Amino acid sequence: MRTGGRFRYGGNMSEVKALFDPQSLVRANIRRMKPYSSARSEFNGKAEVFLDANENAFGSPAGGGYNRYPDPLQTELKVRAAEPLCVSPSQIFIGNGSDEVIDLLFRIFCEPGADDVIICPPTYGMYKVTAEINDIGVKEVSLTENFQLDLPAILNAITLRTKLIFICSPNNPTGNLMDEDAILEIARCFRGIVVIDEAYVHFADRPSFAGKLNTAPNLVVIQTFSKAWGMAGLRVGLAIANEPFINLLNRVKPPYNVSGIAQRAAVGALEKRDVIDAWIAELLSERDRLVKELEALDIVRKIYPTDANFVLAKFVDSTSIYRHLLDGGIVVRDRSGVELCEGCLRITVGTKAENDRLINALFSFTNEMAATL
Repeated sequence: MRTGGRFRYGGNMSEVKALFDPQSLVRANIRRMKPYSSARSEFNGKAEVFLDANENAFGSPAGGGYNRYPDPLQTELKVRAAEPLCVSPSQIFIGNGSDEVIDLLFRIFCEPGADDVIICPPTYGMYKVTAEINDIGVKEVSLTENFQLDLPAILNAITLRTKLIFICSPNNPTGNLMDEDAILEIARCFRGIVVIDEAYVHFADRPSFAGKLNTAPNLVVIQTFSKAWGMAGLRVGLAIANEPFINLLNRVKPPYNVSGIAQRAAVGALEKRDVIDAWIAELLSERDRLVKELEALDIVRKIYPTDANFVLAKFVDSTSIYRHLLDGGIVVRDRSGVELCEGCLRITVGTKAENDRLINALFSFTNEMAATL
């Protein structure tokens, strides 16, 4: 049944997939365009002399083979990344950070000055910024007081001009997972695209929504190598979706959007999953310790449940505490001006030594405040 911009999927899986065709949502100019064909995308097979891409054949002063363009489709990285996600390499797009994926989704599916998207604040700020850059309307449907999706309000906000709904889970800055049933209900009722941003999913005790692509064909799942994989400086993001989405992203992206250095580093990281798992385990242990230490402080009013590598805490005087930490060389994120996060600081879980330094600084502030009373 379809009502306005809402559409409820039903029937067997073949019927569900037939009901949703991303091509029907693509901007007309994107459908018409002829994609750029790079030299390396036209060549297949093995060769010893490369005279096709106008590269510097003498090499690079930095060494490392940097004079050659990287694989435009990141083939090896996709093969390595697909296995732990239990998807096909053809269901993976590699971007210059997850921000490139977000921007490409706007460019492919949203008509400037006409279409709109739904976001659920407080959430990741780049959804709104990217919408404004692309001249796309933004409907803000706030989270509930316990930082969950307001399902009725989201469904009521959908119109025929709504193309994308962004859901960050675990959410930034609140840290919590969104209700799975609510997300799937939105996907079932929405004729557009539901984007699940899983930047922090590796710290959560719930599998990726990548496992739901068969039952919810309008999902696009975003992940990143910036957080758990420790590669924020190299800018590698992923989109996991059914193949028609991936083909569209590849059609519009720049030819060499991910550097060879970043591709090799990501492949190397995937080969050291045991190291990553050990880091995650240690981080989660430190997260639990940090929460307990914060709970013991009189200056902390509330600590919100978290499934991420950070803690959102409400303080009695967040502005003064933020400045006190800065004076001690410690930077946290002041979220006190964000909707539903008044008086809150977002604290990334660091190493044991970094967390000790933070806790000691907060204790010193508590003692200084007590001395003035």
